Amino acid sequence: MSAHRTLGTVLRLIAAAWMAAAGYAIFFIAPDESTMHDIQRIFYIHVTSAWTAGIAFSVVALAGVLYLIRRKPQDEWLGVAAAEAGLALTTVVLITGPIWAHPVWGIWWTWDARLTSTFVLWLMYIAYLLIRDLVEDPSRRAVVSAAYGIFAFADVPIVFMAIRWWRTQHPQPVIGGGEGSGLDPTMRAVLFFTWGAVIALFAVMTHARYRLEAVRYQTHLLQQESEDRGGEGVPVRAPRRPPAGAPGAMITDPER
Repeated sequence: MSAHRTLGTVLRLIAAAWMAAAGYAIFFIAPDESTMHDIQRIFYIHVTSAWTAGIAFSVVALAGVLYLIRRKPQDEWLGVAAAEAGLALTTVVLITGPIWAHPVWGIWWTWDARLTSTFVLWLMYIAYLLIRDLVEDPSRRAVVSAAYGIFAFADVPIVFMAIRWWRTQHPQPVIGGGEGSGLDPTMRAVLFFTWGAVIALFAVMTHARYRLEAVRYQTHLLQQESEDRGGEGVPVRAPRRPPAGAPGAMITDPER
């Protein structure tokens, strides 16, 4: 068993156990919120998915910078792996947000600064993946996606600061939100425990996608090597005709 496969197995086991423990903590350890009650429990997944998506897109930007400096394919693999994981987590944010908002606000969606900037972020990383599909040349694709990954990261601090810079429908932050903000100590402990579980899940998704990109790269190198040797694999020769009269020989004389 290779080291990568062993690491992947270990990461999956850790993430599965941690997510199961986090689920138990969310439903059975975290106290009931006095105004929203059970619907508030979605907060633990919604917030931690958003935080981890921010980490994922930071990795994309860092990998892009490293690729433009070093031109190592491993940096490109890391960038696309983190981008896909971050996009999945942002999708979770955009799904859990309206589910939480509807019974609390009475609406599913509003185009305020936080929600709109998050939706734009989601679209920007969909565009990142589409650009990679549209650019066929591998070297040019790596450069373009690295540069775009750095550019798209500009929306991450806007999403984070939106509820601090503008008045929005979205609630003010409960962590680091200034005077009047804060969480019950048990809620805070469950929140950060759940965040650890979501980070572990992010590590699993990123590692699996990184390995897939590495396999694709090796396949591309083998195809190039095959083409450089003069064709698509081993040349195929026409089968030799068996001697006349031998078993399997073609009979062409109509009198025989």
